[in-house]
Amino acid sequence: MSHDSAPQPLTASSGAPLRGALRPPGDKSISHRAMILGLLSIGETRVEGLLEGDDVLRTAEACRALGAGIDRLGEGRWVVRGVGIGGLGDPASVLDFGNAGTGSRLMMGVVGGQPVTATFDGDASLRKRPMRRILDPLVRMGCEVVSEEEGGRVPLTLRGPREAIPITYETPVASAQIKSAVLFAGLNAPGITTVIEAAATRDHTERMLRLFGAEVAVTKTGEGGHGRTVALTGQPILRGTDVVVPADPSSAAFPLVAALIVPGSEVTIEGVMMNPLRIGLITTLIEMGADIERLREREEGGETVADLRVRASRLRGVEVPPERAPSMIDEYPVLAVAAAFAEGTTRMIGLHELRVKESDRLAAVADGLRANGVAHLVEGDDLVVHGNGSPPPGGGTVATHLDHRIAMAFLVMGLATERPVTVDDGAMIATSFPSFLPTMQGLGGAIAG
Repeated sequence: MSHDSAPQPLTASSGAPLRGALRPPGDKSISHRAMILGLLSIGETRVEGLLEGDDVLRTAEACRALGAGIDRLGEGRWVVRGVGIGGLGDPASVLDFGNAGTGSRLMMGVVGGQPVTATFDGDASLRKRPMRRILDPLVRMGCEVVSEEEGGRVPLTLRGPREAIPITYETPVASAQIKSAVLFAGLNAPGITTVIEAAATRDHTERMLRLFGAEVAVTKTGEGGHGRTVALTGQPILRGTDVVVPADPSSAAFPLVAALIVPGSEVTIEGVMMNPLRIGLITTLIEMGADIERLREREEGGETVADLRVRASRLRGVEVPPERAPSMIDEYPVLAVAAAFAEGTTRMIGLHELRVKESDRLAAVADGLRANGVAHLVEGDDLVVHGNGSPPPGGGTVATHLDHRIAMAFLVMGLATERPVTVDDGAMIATSFPSFLPTMQGLGGAIAG
């Protein structure tokens, strides 16, 4: 999917109940990290179930440009031959990350701690996203920002040090991307690099660093143990390993909510990651009265996974606390859709991070709700949705702002509204869920271009 491609409008309409089983794509967070840690390791890393969306493929290309040998062996099956910490080479051309905010920020951490120089760029959406929060700790670690656009935006060029400086860094916001960038830079530091989080964010980087042989200590901190202190011992020898990528809970969110709101539906979603720091949406939906049953819990790739049996449910409004945001930050758009069908008011508190995603997601969600007749308010960084327990009117066209999650969320809404819902462009859905359209159609969903 080229970010210069023509818009591809899609329309979703209500129809028959959704029925069947599916396995969502591999988790995007783990797919990015598998490629990056494969680059930084000695030997071969074999990956099964990799998400082959545009975002992850951009990260793979960046790893190749920095020296890794990378081959695709089959669907979702890849091998990465790494160069080890300190073995990266200057890329011959610009690292173009397209729409991949996660990939670009994680790779800035890698380059920022290594003796290489690289230029980062992306599409129109990525060029609007703030990178200063990533650059600030990297500069403290010895990285030089050679050039940048206003506000620390791409295109920008980084020159890393011969050895990174180990630091203790308290993240200004709850962000797994900031934490991971600092830890990746700290891999080439002769000492201990420590990241302090007031609220725990997804911990895939810590888990996967251990899988590849790094020494990482994690302790709970703060009131109620909601915070984390992560200490990485620098300059380990990482060894290539086998990685099985579990199904992405952020992608599973879309067929899950669709099954809840389309009357008479029953859908089984297979192999979904159940990491406690990733299932805030499931926790919230169960509080709202969702019929979600966890089946066949097991271990895959160092993570707990389960099959989810989801049945259509009468939902009720709830208050979603701010401390839950890090565990569901990508799922608020589709939660807002579920809230539009619920009985009563749903208040989502503390969504400031939504303003700096692929789009200003808070504004984009509010505009989409408005276009489809859903009563709502934005109060500061809170989103309040008023439902009456029946389908919203629908009939609107939603501006996606090149944001894949906005597109998928409102297509899900259109499967159960009184009138069809159109999104102005579905092309960018390929960045995270390339099979979204055939998957939803295979369950019985009426979505067409």
